[in-house]
Amino acid sequence: MKPLYYVPAAKRFVALRRLPGALLFSLLLHPASAHASIFQGEALDKVANVMAWVVLFVVPVVCIGVFWLVHILPEKIAEKKEHPQAKAIQCLCLLSLAFGGMLWPLAWLWAYSKPVMYKLAYGTDRVPHGADDAAHAPVPDESAKLRLRIAELETQLAGKAGNEKKA
Repeated sequence: MKPLYYVPAAKRFVALRRLPGALLFSLLLHPASAHASIFQGEALDKVANVMAWVVLFVVPVVCIGVFWLVHILPEKIAEKKEHPQAKAIQCLCLLSLAFGGMLWPLAWLWAYSKPVMYKLAYGTDRVPHGADDAAHAPVPDESAKLRLRIAELETQLAGKAGNEKKA
């Protein structure tokens, strides 16, 4: 019968092979001396003052700017895709800024959505955006186009009839 403390020779050698690595690792974790900063004296005070000013003034301004830029992305996407409801998406982006960003995912989804009902109503799902608001310009229907064309032809015929009488 084997004693309870018996360990096979192969397992003893594995444990002995790991011993130098474990000792080296424990020495690396135990530093000889620890320094809180690379700066000392006046330099430490100067660095601390600069960091305090940066944290108090620069970081909040940068964070507010990034927050604003992220919140106007749906508006920019809607204008780029010539979305007919870009002004409404812009309004939702502004509301999202006021409500802490809770409406921003809705504006994002709306900017990427295809305006199916708008296309059914107006015949197009794209509206070019420019300096003047082209979204509210009246779309001429076929009868108005035909009336303009008839008027042009009548003026051309009247001009030719006047030229024939002179000759």
